[in-house]
Amino acid sequence: MPKPLTLSIPHSLGRAEAKRRLVDGMGEVRTRLSAFAASVEESWTDDRLNFRVVALAQTIAGHIDVLDDSVEMEVQLPWALALLAEKIKHKVSRQGTLMLEKK
Repeated sequence: MPKPLTLSIPHSLGRAEAKRRLVDGMGEVRTRLSAFAASVEESWTDDRLNFRVVALAQTIAGHIDVLDDSVEMEVQLPWALALLAEKIKHKVSRQGTLMLEKK
């Protein structure tokens, strides 16, 4: 199994505000993914979001931890997508930063 994709996005919002923005932003993410995903599952446990997306017979699963000064993400990519991990990491990091910067 490929090494998980990990990333950290710093913020200065505090834990509660960062989580609120991620909760709000996940609705938009779900809408975008629904165009090609067979299944999008998400569940919060305290300050951790667990997620699973099935698209094109591939499963992507992971979690996001909301901390006081950063958001930490770990994603298990299927082998085929793991080849594109750096491109995926850049896009996810950019989208996450936009979610956290949104007013």
